[in-house]
Amino acid sequence: MEQIPAIPTPRIFPAQQPRPGQQHVPQDECRPHWKDRLPPAEKPRHFALSRTTDKVLQILLQGDLSRLRADSVAESLHMSGTTLRRRLRADHTCYQFLLDRARQYRCEQKLKEAWLPGKCLADELGYLEVNSFYRAFQRWTGLTYSQYKQRYC
Repeated sequence: MEQIPAIPTPRIFPAQQPRPGQQHVPQDECRPHWKDRLPPAEKPRHFALSRTTDKVLQILLQGDLSRLRADSVAESLHMSGTTLRRRLRADHTCYQFLLDRARQYRCEQKLKEAWLPGKCLADELGYLEVNSFYRAFQRWTGLTYSQYKQRYC
């Protein structure tokens, strides 16, 4: 069995040795960093969307949400499902997130026009289960569907 050689410890040369009673401070820590002098960068309030993400949103906002699936959207954009996922990932998003935002937007628009029963709205937004719509609605608004109705209608 071969023995692994020990890694030599760095030597401090006489010019770099601390004076008696002082601690050794690396040279980089002595110089002021230019990054410390810069004002903090503002965080972007929104990201510019790629053409692919923008087109997916347009399709979702205009199409029948009960029939639109990621593969059919990818096909309408003349790309594979894998390419669609990769391009959406490059925009730090995914199809499900965009679908959820489109459903939320359409829900808000429908409720501005007139109050609809949850079952009708869930069907219109493409939910297979009414309870899934109710959970999503509570996630969007912080209120249950009936609480929202009592408060705003």
